[in-house]
Amino acid sequence: MNIFRLTGDLSHLAAIIILLLKIWKSRSCAGISGKSQILFALVFTTRYLDLLTSFISLYNTSMKVIYIGCAYATVYLIYMKFRATYDGNHDTFRVEFLVVPVGGLAFLVNHDFSPLEILWTFSIYLESVAILPQLFMISKTGEAETITTHYLFCLGVYRALYLFNWIWRFYFEGFFDMIAIVAGVVQTILYCDFFYLYVTKVLKGKKLSLPA
Repeated sequence: MNIFRLTGDLSHLAAIIILLLKIWKSRSCAGISGKSQILFALVFTTRYLDLLTSFISLYNTSMKVIYIGCAYATVYLIYMKFRATYDGNHDTFRVEFLVVPVGGLAFLVNHDFSPLEILWTFSIYLESVAILPQLFMISKTGEAETITTHYLFCLGVYRALYLFNWIWRFYFEGFFDMIAIVAGVVQTILYCDFFYLYVTKVLKGKKLSLPA
């Protein structure tokens, strides 16, 4: 495992922990898109079905279990335990406009036309756009809490580091996965505007707001 993948995984894990702690400590999920969290839970579920069929390493298995468990724990906190604080009036992104096209694309463009491979491809495509409901929610409310921006920043860093991971693997291992790379580029581009605002505002102690 190279340093880019390891730090990418740790950044991803940090994002998830930041979000869970934010919800648990504040006893509120205000400002968090439940729809984005459902999409991430779907991403991890469809991507890690190989837990049932193969074993790569203890690290690999542990991270997969943690991602799945934390994803469903987040969904539970938003829609069950702290449902009264969930801002459904602003979390209005039509996720079917993401899931349906992504599902169709996974059937058409994949490495192998088999159930597990199609579901893995679906998860890669879906992850690249799963953050859109959250960004849409921020644009509707006009601003985001600082802790929420830290969560989004860690997610963006994770994705960017994985791009470097793919470059590393291509040069040193001869491994090239066009599907993962293109999806990663798309996801990183979605974060670009947010990255700029994070550096110019949040790191200077100002509130972050996205244009409506």
